[in-house]
Amino acid sequence: MEAPKLEALPPPPGVIGSLKAGFDAVSTHLTAILLPLGLDLLLWLGPRLSVKEYYQSILPQVTESWQALGFSAAQIQSAVDGYKAQVGQLDSLNLLALLRTFPIGITSLLSGPAPALTPWGQPQVLQIGPLQNIFFLFIVVVLLGWIGGAIYFRWVASLVVPDGFSIQGRALWQSLGLSILAAGALLVIGLPIFLIVYVLNVISPVIGQGVLLFLGFLSMWLVVPLFFAGHGIFMRSQNALASILSGVRMARFSLPNSSLFVLSVLFISIGLNYVWNIPEPDSWMLLVGIIGHAFITTALLAASFIYYRDMTTWLQTVFERLQSGARAGRPS
Repeated sequence: MEAPKLEALPPPPGVIGSLKAGFDAVSTHLTAILLPLGLDLLLWLGPRLSVKEYYQSILPQVTESWQALGFSAAQIQSAVDGYKAQVGQLDSLNLLALLRTFPIGITSLLSGPAPALTPWGQPQVLQIGPLQNIFFLFIVVVLLGWIGGAIYFRWVASLVVPDGFSIQGRALWQSLGLSILAAGALLVIGLPIFLIVYVLNVISPVIGQGVLLFLGFLSMWLVVPLFFAGHGIFMRSQNALASILSGVRMARFSLPNSSLFVLSVLFISIGLNYVWNIPEPDSWMLLVGIIGHAFITTALLAASFIYYRDMTTWLQTVFERLQSGARAGRPS
């Protein structure tokens, strides 16, 4: 008996078919967009959490520390001017934007700089301080973002897996573990890389740009497994490490097709964000953009779960056929 030919293998899942299925799933379950819709409404119309006044208040202590270090009057004045410029940029910082977490999180259109005006006029600004309160609030908001992201992912995954929506404790804890691993990797790996690139750019802009270009090419090999790192938690009840390995394994054997899918998702999401942001923040027309963004990003997330399900099933089928063919081809 001959081993099965490649032509006899089933075709891999299509990118267009997965995207269409994701949009169809969300169109029939519009309640799935409530979490991203609610987050953007909070960031748009809700109160702002600011740290500007705290950092303004500690300027005298910071100036005294510069004097104690022996800085000249000109150096201190230059440092004060730079400090004030940095504090001025805190007007657009809203700590509630930390509710938008990665890699598992609720999608948001307005998680960037906070708009100065809303349709109701000036937003309410709550000043936070001192430093220990800021740190505590940072931890609480990020933790709430991780929990909300796990609920959101589980909600959308339930549209693909016919078991109904339920908040599973295992999935919640494993998604928190994955988020902590991602944050740790960002600090342990990302921060040193950023500092090295910064130093190289100061020494030679040409070398710095070359390293950035190299890292850009390297990231193309990492974006697919990172994109699907958490899907195994919600689709296959895996733990965080097993889910990461499943994403790496899927990317390894389906890189061209999976890369096309991920790039299509990013292109649609980022491209439409420019459209959703056309209305001014003080216009109620921005509500149309917020609703559109919530629907599109939720549909794309549903499409990613559908693609992950179909691709893992396809890979399993291919491996089983190849293994059975290899056994049949061995001499008895």
